[in-house]
Amino acid sequence: MRIVGLTGGMGSGKTTVANFFKELGVPIYIADDAGKTLMNTNPEVKAKICSLFGEQAYKDGNLERKYISDQVFDSPEKLQQLNEIVHPAVGSDFLKWKNKQDSTYVIYEAAILFETGGYKKCDLVVLVTAPMEERIKRLQARDKSSLEEIEARMKHQWSDEEKRKLCNFEIINKNLASTKEQVRNLHEILINTGKN
Repeated sequence: MRIVGLTGGMGSGKTTVANFFKELGVPIYIADDAGKTLMNTNPEVKAKICSLFGEQAYKDGNLERKYISDQVFDSPEKLQQLNEIVHPAVGSDFLKWKNKQDSTYVIYEAAILFETGGYKKCDLVVLVTAPMEERIKRLQARDKSSLEEIEARMKHQWSDEEKRKLCNFEIINKNLASTKEQVRNLHEILINTGKN
């Protein structure tokens, strides 16, 4: 069973693309969602986060997301330390999940697949892209973020140009019908190459 990484910058439409694959019966693992769950449920992860950020990292057993965001926003070092706690836990959770699947390939969807080196564990990588003005519009609608906030967050991610050098396929997500068609075509390729 092959692991197909799915990634893309903020607002590119990774979730939309993942859902199209899901409609085709492909098992999807959303790394960001798994990370959030593990930060709230895995005792080892919680203990490490508390020792890094203090007891105020949790309130009534739940992660204080705003507090953590404030801690890591201007501190690449703290962000890296947090990633070093969460990413290995997500990695082992993914392997347990993968072993329960029964399909030609599974999709591992992660926003920072390249930035964390997670792409090295994938057999193939699919990059989702969209025009920058479209991405900004989507993020403003989704998060009610200002342009400054969006640009500050985007600085933490690689550019599409950097990602293209390491990916095998690209899905351009401008309109849904075309995106869905690209997913269907890619699914055929992945199913057929997986049989060899």
